[in-house]
Amino acid sequence: MKTANTAPALDRLVGPLSECLTPESARRLLALKADPKLQARVDYLAGRCNQGLLTPEQRAEYGNYVTFGTFVAILKSKARQLLVNSQGE
Repeated sequence: MKTANTAPALDRLVGPLSECLTPESARRLLALKADPKLQARVDYLAGRCNQGLLTPEQRAEYGNYVTFGTFVAILKSKARQLLVNSQGE
């Protein structure tokens, strides 16, 4: 997984996207959660990863989830920043 290498690129990608956020859309974004079935799959793969038991296919799948999760986390961070900044206005 290349999370450390992809995070700056994701931040550059999310920057312009976050400019589209309004306070309302930021709140809605922050309320989003993975559906239970998807979260269970990610948790399962995370556990196997921690134990060193992932197959190559599972490693690729888990790597995608980590990258997507990083993307969403950065976007949510931008949403939080927008809400903090909009409270002062």
